[in-house]
Amino acid sequence: MSLKDLTTSMLPAIESELQRIVARLDEPRTRPFHEMLTYHLGWTGEGSGPEAQGKRIRPLLVLLTTAACGANWKLALPAAASVELIHNFSLVHDDIQDGSDLRRGRTTVWKKWEMPQAINAGDTLFILAHLALLETGSKFPAEKALQACAIINEACLALSCGQFLDIFYEKHSDLTIEDYWPMISSKTAALLSACTRVGALLGGADEAAQESYRSFGHYLGLSFQVQDDYLGIWGDSTSTGKSTESDLLTGKKSLPVLYGLGKNGPFARRWAEGPIRAEEVRALAEQLAEEGAKLYTQEMADQMTELALRSLRAADPQGKAGEALFELAQGLLNRQA
Repeated sequence: MSLKDLTTSMLPAIESELQRIVARLDEPRTRPFHEMLTYHLGWTGEGSGPEAQGKRIRPLLVLLTTAACGANWKLALPAAASVELIHNFSLVHDDIQDGSDLRRGRTTVWKKWEMPQAINAGDTLFILAHLALLETGSKFPAEKALQACAIINEACLALSCGQFLDIFYEKHSDLTIEDYWPMISSKTAALLSACTRVGALLGGADEAAQESYRSFGHYLGLSFQVQDDYLGIWGDSTSTGKSTESDLLTGKKSLPVLYGLGKNGPFARRWAEGPIRAEEVRALAEQLAEEGAKLYTQEMADQMTELALRSLRAADPQGKAGEALFELAQGLLNRQA
């Protein structure tokens, strides 16, 4: 129960820190702008609450890693808030680029306030994230704070490159599985590995332990995305809250799809003919499974999971926070939703 015990104190502290940072916009002239951000972060508006806020996995990883290295996690709160704001900046922009009307069951920012203001909201979350990150300089030695800033900025660059590849891949039909891993390494794994690496840095871990924590976050991100691809086709929609038709209908170049295309069988031939229709989805999912994509995707998820846990064991996290990291990892790596 270490995870539950720690999140009881960490999650409210994360929310308070986020609210403090976003409150910079809570002024008479920018109050409607402030409302856009508080709405997106799940604090205000119709449907607000824990479900709308998300799980705050990234800031939790920062704080738990810091604590597992023997340091005071409260000192790392600005860094934890920073990664959550960066994550949310990427979500606002993703929704615009994907044309998504809903995020966590609620109208997206761009749909509610239109695209120009949504772009501005995403940019502002990015700026606030970096202002928060600078506050680590008042809590840690300048050299360590500067290194944390460099790690986060490298992750931001990777996020943008991953998003570029994701969009770029949509119009290319000659992709292979080898093209998949660089995209998800940037888009999904980069920020998670930055969370665990920064947490270890601020926690006072040596370079070897920092690398083990970075590797843990990296493989955690890869496993998470591969599982997401699996659930997007063969998951239980009542558990995931997401239709299992959507990934095939939208033509997403997920891992099972790329595996199927590489087989050049019936699935690949149908894919080449044009957009998938809703009534074809179930049969095509079964066809993918027959061609080995389902088993291959599960094997890749298992492989990334083992690498993540091996890296975490090598990091040797200590105390209740160390136990909580293993609990959190097991929950994320064995999820059904």
